[in-house]
Amino acid sequence: MTSRSISMPEPENAQTRRSARKETVYAVGQIPALDMEFYQNVGSGAEKVSELTIPARDGGAFEVPAGHLFRIVSVEGSQVGDFNLWNSDNLSEHFYSGKTRAIHATHISTGDRLWSSMPYLRPMATITYDSLGWYGWDSDGCGIHDVIGTRCDPYTRRMITGEDYDHCCHSNLVRALSAFRKISAKEAEGYVHDVMNVFMCTGFDVESHEYIKKASPVRPGDFIEFFAEINLLGALSACPGGDCGPRVPGQTPKCYPLKVEILRPAKGALNGWKSPEPSPYKGKHGMS
Repeated sequence: MTSRSISMPEPENAQTRRSARKETVYAVGQIPALDMEFYQNVGSGAEKVSELTIPARDGGAFEVPAGHLFRIVSVEGSQVGDFNLWNSDNLSEHFYSGKTRAIHATHISTGDRLWSSMPYLRPMATITYDSLGWYGWDSDGCGIHDVIGTRCDPYTRRMITGEDYDHCCHSNLVRALSAFRKISAKEAEGYVHDVMNVFMCTGFDVESHEYIKKASPVRPGDFIEFFAEINLLGALSACPGGDCGPRVPGQTPKCYPLKVEILRPAKGALNGWKSPEPSPYKGKHGMS
């Protein structure tokens, strides 16, 4: 049997094929309109009603009623977090990083929304303020708050290094949800999903297209603020990688807590607003 080469020769029209016209998959005009004036004003006069500290290298969970705001805040040092989000009334509806990425971009900021999984497919939260919005894209093609990473986990760690490592973001999120909802870790793990990497600085290498990261520019006082479109349950892990910059052999990364603040809008700020309904598509061809 003759073996095949994995190095494929280019056809004569290779450049013609590569030069096909590009097109945005979900153009801005196709996405449901966003009333930015409402979202810019809803935080004016908002009152903090509760807060939660996420310990360094650990996780925590919290609920946010529809119509409230919540912030993820850097409080002591440069620290990134892995963030999960569910409908607090139905854990089967959760944040859908892939569709959020397709609708908006690989990295999200003010005016972008966190969309939920199918068959619900609706905005769960809208980003109303981002103190790191100034960063944009750097010369390495990296930006802040990505929806392309999947979270550090013990399974991949074991596959790559042979080591057991359970104090990672995946495990932190599992424990946080398990404790908050008083369900087993096994059940909770089935609900944990791909994350929004809050404050993380990431991108894709121009040559290899590999997923890359660098030290986050986040500093104490920086925060990202969301408006809860529906009743939400969130879980946040303060990543054991700290700012996720390059690792120094033999040194443990410096890690810091993160804080979550829940705010209630001023009276009258929500006049005319209502929670978005789930997708009206009811399913055909055997789907429910």
